This record gives sequence, C-alpha cells and structure tokens, in this order.
Amino acid sequence: MRLVILGGGGFRVPLVYRALIRRPWLGIDEVVLYDVDLARLAVVAAVLEPTPGVRILCTDSLTEALTGADVVFSAIRVGGAAGRVRDERRALDLGVLGQETVGAGGLSFGLRTLPVALQAARLQAELAPDSWLINFTNPAGLITQALSDVLGPRVIGICDSPIGLVRRACRALEIDPERVEYDYAGINHLGWLTGLRQDGRDLLPDLLCDDALLARTEEGRLFDPQLLRSLHAVPNEYLYFYYAAREVTAALAGSATRGEVVLAEQDEFYRVAGGDGAQAAELWQRARQHREETYLAEARQEDRDEGDLTGGGYEEVALDIAQAVLSGRPAELIVNARNGSTIPQLPESTVIETRCQVDATGAHPLPLPTLGLHQLGLIASVRASELGIIEAAVTGHREAAIHAFAIHPLIGSRQVAADLVTSIEADEPAVAALLGA
Repeated sequence: MRLVILGGGGFRVPLVYRALIRRPWLGIDEVVLYDVDLARLAVVAAVLEPTPGVRILCTDSLTEALTGADVVFSAIRVGGAAGRVRDERRALDLGVLGQETVGAGGLSFGLRTLPVALQAARLQAELAPDSWLINFTNPAGLITQALSDVLGPRVIGICDSPIGLVRRACRALEIDPERVEYDYAGINHLGWLTGLRQDGRDLLPDLLCDDALLARTEEGRLFDPQLLRSLHAVPNEYLYFYYAAREVTAALAGSATRGEVVLAEQDEFYRVAGGDGAQAAELWQRARQHREETYLAEARQEDRDEGDLTGGGYEEVALDIAQAVLSGRPAELIVNARNGSTIPQLPESTVIETRCQVDATGAHPLPLPTLGLHQLGLIASVRASELGIIEAAVTGHREAAIHAFAIHPLIGSRQVAADLVTSIEADEPAVAALLGA
C-alpha cells in the first residue's frame, strides 16, 4: 500500500514516518516523499530510520508520486518559511494582524498556496481516483474547502489543536479523555469546546466556574476566565488572535514574528544537517523539541504544557484517519469535512471542523448542540472571506481577492485590503500572474 507525502522535505515529516512505523497493521509498505526541493528531501530522508518492510522513495515528480497512491498526506508550504515571513510582515506594516493562518496572513498564504494545491488534487483525481487525501496544508480549513470541490468526500482536513484542547480540559478535571463525550464545533482555527460529558453529566460548567481549574489549562491562562464564562465555552487557542487582536498586533509589530524565528531555525537545521547526514536525526530531534516548546509563542505567556509535548499531534490524527478509511472500522475524530445538515444555519457544502465518524466512506459530522449567534456569525464571516480567496485563486479575479481581504473581521478596510493585494503582487510573481497584475 502506497502512502504519498506532498511536501516530503518538510520539517515535520519524520513525525509522520515514526508514527507510521508504530502501526504496521496499516499495511503501508511504500512511502513516497514528494518535494520540489531535492536538497531538503535528502536531509529528511537522512533523518528517517530504515524500517524492514517499508520502502522509501524520494521524487520531485508529482506524476510519479501520485501514480498508484492509496493515501496522500498534503503538507506543502508554497514559498517556504520565507513566504510566511512576507505574509506576516506585510500585514503588520499595514497595521493588521500578521499571523500564519489567521487574518491577512492566512488569506495571503491561501492565495499563494491554492493554485498549487488544486493542481495536485486534480492530478490525484486523475491518477488515483480511489485514493484519499488527508490535508494538513495550511490554512487547513480554507484549503480543504477548496479541494472538496475537486475530490468531494475523499479529502479530509486535520488539525491537532481541537483534540489538544479536549485533552487539556480533561487533565484539568482529572478525567480520562477516552471516557468522555465532547462537543466541539467551528472551522479550522476558529472553534469552541461547548460540552464535556462523563456518564451523562456535562462537566464543562465545573471547569468554567473554577478559576483554579481553568488555570490548569493553557486556555484558562491565555483567555480571561470571565470571557470563557460569558462564552459558556472554551475557545480554540487560535481565537486569541480574535479576542485580543489589538493587543497581539501591537506586540508583534515591535518584535520578530514567529515566521522569522522559524525561518532562522529551519535554515540552520537544513544547512548543518545537509553537511552531516550522520547527525541528521539527532539534529532534527533537538530542533523539533525546541520548536514544539515554542509553538504559538506569540500568544503564550509561559512554557507549553508537558502533556501537549508528549500527547501526539497531527501525525497521529492523520494516521487515525488513514486507519479508519482503509480498514472501514469507524473512528470518532475531530476533522474538517462537509457540513451537510449538522449546522443548519450554514450551507451543506461548508467544510466545518467538528467531531465526525470516519469510516470507509469518509468523514461524517455528528449531531451538535445549537451554536450561539456569536459563534455562527464569526464562522460565517471568516468562511465568506476565505471563499472569496478561493474564487480569486480559481478565476483569477483580482476584485474577488480585494473583497475577501476587506470583509475579514480582522481587517475591515477596503483600502487596507487593496494595499495588501498590491503588496502581495509585488512580492509573489505567481500571484501577480494569476491576478493579471
């Protein structure tokens, strides 16, 4: 069975591979790493430990990679970390939030990434029509939404933030996350935990009303406890960029962005590991530990929870999905899939992030309690903006891109939106060509 990783020279690919070899029962005996950067591919290949029965292939040919694929993991980063830095800095220069997946940065990232992601999805549909695409290319919700028009239910988007939130809430309450039912809903990087039941009793109110319990969670330390009580929910950590937009934008404007930090660290790793393949695995492990410890450091005030560092991230979620779709044995997971009638106020085609049953036919959202007007309004506003970016990427309409930026709740200015698009065109030749600039 053939697993293809698009973006195979990416820094986190060894996490996926190590998680995979812990699951020999999946029957994956061929792993294809695809990337346009052969030097990075070579470094990542040096990090991976040879495993009996698993063949590793490296290629910069998308056709070669996708031919015969059973499962495809998409983790491409068009423009690399340098592109992320440009996204973050141009936003901050215009006085709006500069963050990789949220607001202006996320829309810029999506506009640059979509043409490449769509091309790969169309080729996958042609060469491997029965294969599955598990997407963690960011911004994951926007990209999965666009790719669902090409691959339908055969694309499932993932993120590890929601299950991390559930685990933290359970640790604070000293309950087993395997023995609870929970309600989580939204879109990627914009969701809320609204219920946490054990033996039929909702324990989330117990968490929300107790400052000491909340302080055991990163969210309780990140957000004002009174905000959480007013929401009657615990937000995904990325909602910090909405609930404290002014403060975090001001703080980022005077310091190095996360992208700048990651760019420097990754360039150093690939440079040193490229010159000393024998030490590549050790160098990668050190760099990975530091990166995980400082994840979302622009919002976090203290070290990351140890439980998050050892609990398994998106690679485990991705393989849980692969196991469910390949074996047909259902699993309940928080993933990105088409809404259907789960949130009746949203179109059926809207890709939402919620608890789903995943099986051989895809991901199917499970019933949810009714979301409040605040949640619905924010979801609708952000997804409308992202749909404008998808329209721009598919049609090349510059006005669609400007409108998408203008209506995003973290931008709210047509002049800033127009300036952002002009700046993107100046920085990104491929986007300029797409929009006819």
